[in-house]
Amino acid sequence: MVSFQAEPTIVRAVRRHADLSQRELARRAKVHHATIGRIEAGRTVPSIELIRRIVGVAGCRLAVVDEFGRVLKPMRDWEDTRDGAGRRYPSHLDTILDPEPGEWWADIYGLARPPETFYRNREVRDAMRRRSQWEVRVARHRGDPPPPQLWRNR
Repeated sequence: MVSFQAEPTIVRAVRRHADLSQRELARRAKVHHATIGRIEAGRTVPSIELIRRIVGVAGCRLAVVDEFGRVLKPMRDWEDTRDGAGRRYPSHLDTILDPEPGEWWADIYGLARPPETFYRNREVRDAMRRRSQWEVRVARHRGDPPPPQLWRNR
């Protein structure tokens, strides 16, 4: 179970935002009113699902932010991007649809190129992500030199 460090204060803030008593919030979130009281007192650590329901009652949503305060968006799950056994590709890897020659890690072994693949080399993946972020935010980085293109040389 994952818990929130500040769930008592989150629940109180949600309750204030929605202008609801503990009983009203509990009824709308479909939990016992004592559960809300225990969460606010710090005696119960709620599940993410319960926090999501409680926060949803006030018309709010949970968000994951990085250390800079940027919201991480959920990844889309494409049913047509699975391997031959029907498994999803690892979520930390960037999926390449229709790889070009040299984009698949097994090209150097002469293996047949699959319809989709991913970059296994972390240094190449990180360089590509930096480059992509730089290109998207070019106005903000107008004076900065572009990141190196490591993946072209490998």
